[in-house]
Amino acid sequence: QVHLVESGGGLVQAGGSLRLSCTAAESTFTLPSIGWYRQVSDNQRELVAALTVGGGGVPTYADFVKGRFTISRDTAKNTVYLQMNNLQPEDTAVYFCNAPNYYKNLEGRFDWGQGTQVTVSS
Repeated sequence: QVHLVESGGGLVQAGGSLRLSCTAAESTFTLPSIGWYRQVSDNQRELVAALTVGGGGVPTYADFVKGRFTISRDTAKNTVYLQMNNLQPEDTAVYFCNAPNYYKNLEGRFDWGQGTQVTVSS
């Protein structure tokens, strides 16, 4: 089983920026298509952004982050980033990365990690 590790969260003021990182605990595992999710309730996560591994990487974004968040991949570092700009209090959440299952409602394919807390103050 693959373990994905998220980092980079923190506390920022509204309008600030953070960059989240996602990598694999297993150094020999190459990240597949990766999505960033955030926890919206005890049992639900919503997909914020995703990046495919093929075709040079095709990014997709939820409407509420378009123009503010950018997902990218550093192949050499086997890391996927989420650059978050102009953060707003409603972006406050625990953020997770996982591989979206495109045949199963974009659910994460792997076990969920600890996530990284993002808190935006007004």
